[in-house]
Amino acid sequence: MKKFVFIGAGSLDFTRKLIRDLMTFPVFDDCEIALVDIDEKRLSYAKKGAEKIIRAGGHHAVVTATTERREVLPGADGVLITVLQGGVEVWRHDVEVPKKYGVDICVGDTRGPSGIFRFLRTAPLLLQIIRDVEELCPKATVLNYTNPMAMNVSYLQAQTDVSVTGLCHSVQGTARMLAGWIGLKPEELEYTCVGINHQAFYLELKHDGQDMYPALFEAVKRPEVAEEEPVRIEMFRYLKYFPTESSGHNSEYNPWFRKRPDLIEKYCLHGTGWNPGEYAYILREYQEREHTWEKEYTDWLAEQEIDLERGNEYASKVFNAIFGDQEPYPFNANLRNKGYVTNIDEGACVEVPALADRNGIHVKGVYTLPPQISALVGHSAKLEEMAVQGAIQGDPELVFQAVLQDPLTASVCSMEEIHSMVQEMLEQNADYLGYFQTLKI
Repeated sequence: MKKFVFIGAGSLDFTRKLIRDLMTFPVFDDCEIALVDIDEKRLSYAKKGAEKIIRAGGHHAVVTATTERREVLPGADGVLITVLQGGVEVWRHDVEVPKKYGVDICVGDTRGPSGIFRFLRTAPLLLQIIRDVEELCPKATVLNYTNPMAMNVSYLQAQTDVSVTGLCHSVQGTARMLAGWIGLKPEELEYTCVGINHQAFYLELKHDGQDMYPALFEAVKRPEVAEEEPVRIEMFRYLKYFPTESSGHNSEYNPWFRKRPDLIEKYCLHGTGWNPGEYAYILREYQEREHTWEKEYTDWLAEQEIDLERGNEYASKVFNAIFGDQEPYPFNANLRNKGYVTNIDEGACVEVPALADRNGIHVKGVYTLPPQISALVGHSAKLEEMAVQGAIQGDPELVFQAVLQDPLTASVCSMEEIHSMVQEMLEQNADYLGYFQTLKI
């Protein structure tokens, strides 16, 4: 009987999908699922959702729910982290403060000033969680889904020997999209994808051993495809390799798309996955979800039939490979670089092909990025690691230096403006940064 602990189970859609996936493996039919969240209302709904899935599938799993993770961590085989430190009214400042200085951000959960401060708020909570794991279930496999993925994972892996791996759906999700564009089924597309989270690149795209990049170059000429992903297709045209993660996200990670109103109008208001891909719209969406989530989830609970087919997330398959029926599973993992990518700094978090099996998680090879790709993602990896060290050392100067070199921020702001912006963001997040030596830079 295996035990899974979901920390941040109030991420309701994600939790129910991951539980559904676990239940598709017969070896986990009688597992224990422990749900943890500080929001008791969301936690109660998460429990009802888990129980509905178990009943619908005729499974024998047992579900518990608590606001105290230490109660349920002992004996855990797998731990999933899907936490959010601070809600919409906190997150909005990650975007609104940079906007005052001319830095136009779409999502703000990965890198740049917004992603860095999201990370700085989250880091203390993640460290508390991993210290509890070290004490109560040190042999557990910990899978993190919390953004910003690269900084969170690097921060944890730098400070623990617990098995912590970061998982995201951008690699396999983008691969499915590309397969559709070139007329293949997802399982027919073979690929090698390497880089950093939300900005890895497909070094190879093949079908039956044949290079499919020529077909992709033709596919992106079709108007319906070009309109779907304007930023990523532009990057593909000029960098020659296709990146993971949506146009809305990718527009934030470089200096080419969001530094002038005309460029924002051309690339960032349409086809970025947010329809339109601009902050005011996204803020309204997030605020509306605060009022609509309960009805949406209640409606789902009332449905007579629900989808019990396994989804596209990695987590259940990784767990199954390590301590389930132990069928090896290839996937893309987020791990600190230990020679896995030759032209990204050692210690920086990379997203690389890996294999999960009964002995754990292993990287499948050694990779060298094309020079134009390493120049782009290697720079971002350096900044992320600088911010990670800033959190570990409690040093706001390192945080400032990381933001100072951010491609989008530097494309529109002077050094003095960036200094003022970071100081304002430090003060705005003071309630979450008590572990810093000072908040003055």
